[in-house]
Amino acid sequence: MTEAVFQAQRPRLTRLAYRMLGSLAEAEDVAQDAWLRWRRATEGAAEGEPIADPPAWLVRVTTRLCLDRLRAQRAAREAYRGPWLPEPLVEDMAEDPLERAEDVSVAFLLALQRLSPLERAVFLLHDVFEADYAAVATALGRSEAACRQLAARARSHVREARPRFEVPQDQLVRLAAAFADPPRRGDTAALTEMLAEDAVLISDGGGKRPAALRPIVGRAEVIALIEGLRARGSLAVSGEVRVARINGYPGLIVPAPDGPQTVTFEPDGAGRIAAIFIVRNPEKLSRLPQADANTFG
Repeated sequence: MTEAVFQAQRPRLTRLAYRMLGSLAEAEDVAQDAWLRWRRATEGAAEGEPIADPPAWLVRVTTRLCLDRLRAQRAAREAYRGPWLPEPLVEDMAEDPLERAEDVSVAFLLALQRLSPLERAVFLLHDVFEADYAAVATALGRSEAACRQLAARARSHVREARPRFEVPQDQLVRLAAAFADPPRRGDTAALTEMLAEDAVLISDGGGKRPAALRPIVGRAEVIALIEGLRARGSLAVSGEVRVARINGYPGLIVPAPDGPQTVTFEPDGAGRIAAIFIVRNPEKLSRLPQADANTFG
């Protein structure tokens, strides 16, 4: 029974930890650490008072484990080479999405990363996971008033990061498929038509694979970068490009000669590409699926 109670909560705990940390591997490690603490606590509770609210207890433990990790990682994150992007959350396009796109979009997760750890925790617990302020205060060991202030500050920072436009999924799939072709065949006009004027491209190599060391902002700058890479042969593809749902939106899994990478898009209100996020850091790509029915060459 003890294990069954925990396993029923594990997916929720993992989703919370992923948003806090931006890493699926670490989120699963945190969930496992929460399980070990839960088992010890329930073994102790068998001789005394049982845990009155297991889900709240587990959320509290998971949140505190994430905060501990964030504090320990501060120096490593500051020394990270180039832009940091979250580990891709990859799902097959044929499956129902586990999360709403706006709650796991790369832009939203990046906005969360810019918050302080406490702001992030309060915002996620209250605004995303719908815990009341009393429960949030208990989880974090803060007063309700302090939690309300933290949530208000966080909300003002992340409000603009959530996608504001609803674009049909089939249109996004076509957009992703179309993007995969022009960069390889050198169709600058088609590429220009796809990109919003203020499009941004961010790539994350983590110092382990080549990637731009700063965000590329503006359609002309993005096209210039892609054209330069194509001219140098850096856009070579070593197999079939696969389309998958990546952080809520149709994206690409691209097999390059030096290893796979993911390309994630976020649209604007006109159905153009407003942002391109490319993850090349191999440490963030070990969980990529090995097969996908949605492929195109």
